[in-house]
Amino acid sequence: MAEDIPATNSKFIFITGGVVSSLGKGLASASLASILQARGYKVRLRKLDPYLNVDPGTMNPCQHGEVFVTDDGTEADLDLGHYERFTGVPAKKTDSITTGKIYQRVIEKERRGYYLGSTIQVVPHVTNEIKNFILSDTHGEDFVLCEIGGTVGDIEGQPYLEAIRQVAYELGRERTMFIHVTLLPYIPTAGELKTKPTQHSVKKLQEYGIQPDMILCRTQIEIPANEKLKLALFCNVREENVITAMDAPSIYQVPLAYSAEGMDRQVCKHFGLAYDQPTDLSKWQHIVNILRSPEGEVRIAVVGKYMMLLEAYKSLHEALIHGGIANHYKVKIKWVDSESLEQDRVDEILNDVSGILVPGGFGLRGTQGMINAISYAREHKIPFLGICFGMQMAVIETMRNLSGIKNANTTELDENCEPVVGLMTEWNKDGAKQIRHKDGDLGGTMRLGAYDCVLKPNSKVAEIYGKKTISERHRHRYEVNIKYKDILNKAGMVISGTSPDGNLPEIVERPEHPWFIGVQFHPELKSRPFEPAPLFVSFVKAAIDNSRLV
Repeated sequence: MAEDIPATNSKFIFITGGVVSSLGKGLASASLASILQARGYKVRLRKLDPYLNVDPGTMNPCQHGEVFVTDDGTEADLDLGHYERFTGVPAKKTDSITTGKIYQRVIEKERRGYYLGSTIQVVPHVTNEIKNFILSDTHGEDFVLCEIGGTVGDIEGQPYLEAIRQVAYELGRERTMFIHVTLLPYIPTAGELKTKPTQHSVKKLQEYGIQPDMILCRTQIEIPANEKLKLALFCNVREENVITAMDAPSIYQVPLAYSAEGMDRQVCKHFGLAYDQPTDLSKWQHIVNILRSPEGEVRIAVVGKYMMLLEAYKSLHEALIHGGIANHYKVKIKWVDSESLEQDRVDEILNDVSGILVPGGFGLRGTQGMINAISYAREHKIPFLGICFGMQMAVIETMRNLSGIKNANTTELDENCEPVVGLMTEWNKDGAKQIRHKDGDLGGTMRLGAYDCVLKPNSKVAEIYGKKTISERHRHRYEVNIKYKDILNKAGMVISGTSPDGNLPEIVERPEHPWFIGVQFHPELKSRPFEPAPLFVSFVKAAIDNSRLV
C-alpha cells in the first residue's frame, strides 16, 4: 500500500450503479446501513461523485437537485441527506468527495513539490488520492459504505472504479464487498423481465477488474426464480445474493423490504459475521404503520422556484413527512410554482391548503409570487413557515405592505433599494471572524454549516424548541438587517432569534398570528423520521388545527 494511504480496520462496502442513472444507490446505501446498524454495528456512509465541480454549491438545483449542508459547512450531494435521515449519523466534510476536489488536491501537491518531480498521472496519483479519501478519518466503524456516483461505463467514473479495485486488492476481499445496483426492465407486451441489461452492466464492471458480490435489482415486479438463477449464473454471483428491490410506496419501507430479502444476512455472511439472529426493525415498522394508517390528511403548499425538479426540495419534502408522522397525519404537499402567483391567482391556487411554506432560493424570478403567498398567509391567518429566502421575503412583505416602505428589498435583487436584506461580509464562527467580499468566488463562500441561535424568552420558537439556544444549519449570503428591528416590531413582526452576539436576525414571528414563523437557517436538513425537526412538527400541527377550523 502506498505510504500516504491511511490504515483502518473497518470493512468497506462499495455500491456502484449500472444500466441507467437515478436507480436510488443513495437510498440503497442508506437502507443497508440502517439495517446493519439495527444489528448493532457502527456504520459510516460516504459519497464519491465523479463530476468535475468542486462541490454542488454552484450547480443549478433544477439540474442537480438539492445541495445538502453538513454541520461542518460542507456543501454536498443530496444522498448525504438520505444517509443522515436513515442512520442518524451526522455526515462530515470527509464523507463527500468530487473529482473537482480530487484534482484540486493533486494539483496543489504538485505545485508544492510533494511528488518530487514525478510525472502526474491518473494512476497512481489520482487513484491514491481517492483511496486516501475512502480510507481516512475512520473511527472504529464496523462498516464504511461508499457510494460511487454515476453509472458504470461513464468516462468520469473510471478512476473511482480503479481506486476501489485497488482498495479491495490491498485490504483483501475478506474486508471488502461490491454491491451493484441495476435495473430489470419489464416489457409488458412480452410479459417478462429482461436480464440482459444487467448482464452487460456486470460484464462492464468486470472489465475494470471488479466482480460484484451482490446485485441489487430494481424492478416493478417480483423476480421469477428462473430469472434469479440466470442472473446468478451469468453474473457470477450467488443466487441468494441476487436481491429484489421493488418499488415501494414510501422510502421508509425500503429497509424492511431489503431485510426481508435477506440483504443484511448475506452481507454478514460475506464478512464471516454471525447472521442467524433476526434484525430488530420495529422502529421502522412503527413509522410504516403510521404512514399506512394515518389519522387524517392535511394539505400544505410549498411555494418555490425550482418546481422543474422536485429533488431540489428533497430534505424539505422529507421533513414535512416527518412532521406528519409525529402528528400521525399524512401530509399532502401541493407544489406551487411561485411565478404562477404573480397573475392575481393567489386565492384560486391557495384556497384549498391549510399551511403555506416558502423555501430557500436565489435570484429575482418568482419572488413577487412568494411575497403574494406570504401576504395571503398573513391576511387569512394560515400557518406560514418561511425558510432562508422565504424568511427574507416575509420581512420584505411586512416592510412594503405594513410599514409603507415600498422600495424595501434585498440587495441581492436591487442595489438601489431600501436594504432590509443585505450581503453579509463579516460574521463570527467559533470565536473567529469570517470575512467575505462582494466580488469573491461564489463557491463555498456562504455562511455554511451549524451556527447557534439564541431564542427570545416566551416566544413561539422558544416554546417549540423548549430551549434557550439551538444549533441549526445555514446556507446563505444575505441577512436581514438588525437595524430595522423596531420598524418590524411596530408592524407586528418580532425578531425572536438572533446570533449569540445579537447582530444577525435568525428568526422572525408574528405573535398575533396563529402560526407565522420565518427562519434564516434550514431546519429541514437535520430532520429525521425518528427525530423530526421541532419546527416542522409544530408547523404541521398548526396546519392540522387550521384544517379542522375550515
